[in-house]
Amino acid sequence: MARPRKPLLSTDRIVRAARELVDAEGLAALSTRRLAAELGVSGPSLYNHFRTKDEILEAVADSVSAQVDLSMFENLGQGDGRDWRTALHDWAVSYRSALRDHPNIVPVLARGPGRRPSGLRLADAVYGAMVGAGWPPAQATSIGALMRYFVMGSALGSFAGGFVDDASAYDPADYPHLGQAHLLSERQEKIDERAFETGLRALLDGLSEQFARVKETAG
Repeated sequence: MARPRKPLLSTDRIVRAARELVDAEGLAALSTRRLAAELGVSGPSLYNHFRTKDEILEAVADSVSAQVDLSMFENLGQGDGRDWRTALHDWAVSYRSALRDHPNIVPVLARGPGRRPSGLRLADAVYGAMVGAGWPPAQATSIGALMRYFVMGSALGSFAGGFVDDASAYDPADYPHLGQAHLLSERQEKIDERAFETGLRALLDGLSEQFARVKETAG
């Protein structure tokens, strides 16, 4: 009886396994030896697809960038009712969702897109949409940077989850305003979502004011 064949090793399969490992155990858990064991192959076989562990991490990071929806920037301002502000909001929500699903890879993404194709497409889409909407190039660049700082920062950790659920940790003699802090962790998702939306609206409100001045100056 023929022995069952192992699935062929491919770039996509390596990246998927590496992403799952990083998601589950963090960046420190990833090594070529560990990844090869997870895939059921010998370590050297990975080098037919990637030269180093860093290349694998870059590919994992790019696979997460590829999950961010960019469709809101298509045909921006061409009668579909979506303006740059709405598009930027929807993109930020999608961006945060992708990072929230894979928080352990955020430190790699924070280095910038480098040569990653999906990361570069993301940067190109945001910059192009802002310039196309009427933002000066320099300010469009700043908007892309600002949004990246904000979204990545929100994905690095939970504000509400950083408080313990033990009321005795918040002695009113020391922390007179934290009497309800022990309740934050159990409402983590709701609080963090609300904080993100509050910050995002504040950013977009400020940008809208700047944009009005840009248009006034141009006019």
